[in-house]
Amino acid sequence: MSIEIKDIIKPENLVYQKSSLLTDRVMHYCPGCSHGVVNRLIAEVIEELGIQNETIGVTPVGCSVLLYNYIDVDWHEAAHGRAPAVGTGIKRLRPDRYVFTYQGDGDLAAIGTAETIHACNRGENIVMIFINNGIYGMTGGQMAPTTLQGMNTSTSPFGRDLARDGNPLKMTEIVAQLPGTCYVTRQAVHTAAAVRKTKKALFKAFENQKLNKGTSFVEVVSTCSSGWKLTPVQSNKWMEENMFPYYPLGDLKDK
Repeated sequence: MSIEIKDIIKPENLVYQKSSLLTDRVMHYCPGCSHGVVNRLIAEVIEELGIQNETIGVTPVGCSVLLYNYIDVDWHEAAHGRAPAVGTGIKRLRPDRYVFTYQGDGDLAAIGTAETIHACNRGENIVMIFINNGIYGMTGGQMAPTTLQGMNTSTSPFGRDLARDGNPLKMTEIVAQLPGTCYVTRQAVHTAAAVRKTKKALFKAFENQKLNKGTSFVEVVSTCSSGWKLTPVQSNKWMEENMFPYYPLGDLKDK
């Protein structure tokens, strides 16, 4: 006699179920990676807003590009750093669509700095989701523009040197000053409470696009267990102790 899960869990006891927009592909992210949680939240927000058939996502290069394997919406891949430019083109051609970009710090804050700044300054009516783990995750753990002072990477084995490498770049603070941005926030997904706040932020960002308010920019301070050479538990602790003081969580702009 076989017993199925549906025979054990009654509908009235169900507190969470997988979004219907998530595919059956096994996620390729490393254990403890924040990407998987954010991917889930994006799927849930799109599903709950009922905009699956109206949404177009843009993914660039790096771990972020894997997102198109996991969420069942229309996708367009962009060259490294060019997602805001591609998203701009799509939105201008199809203003009836919900357009969002999903980018890491090496993409959005390094090779794509110009595209990011100018899209936000113009107030393109898109959502930009920024995953900041302070390192190039997929390509070998190199130093990124957001790498913290003293933080060890494969290209800064003795730590980031401010005199040599400059200060870590606070992209969210920069775009918050631009007139085209309507909503700029920094969140995380390391606890259940943080996950709820991030989902709320994503909801607001997509709703702003419906209202034609301009650019919504959602940064998620994240972990990279592989690049940081830490366990998932250690990564969360390190993020709280080191990333959050420099990249404090909360809304920076909401107009």
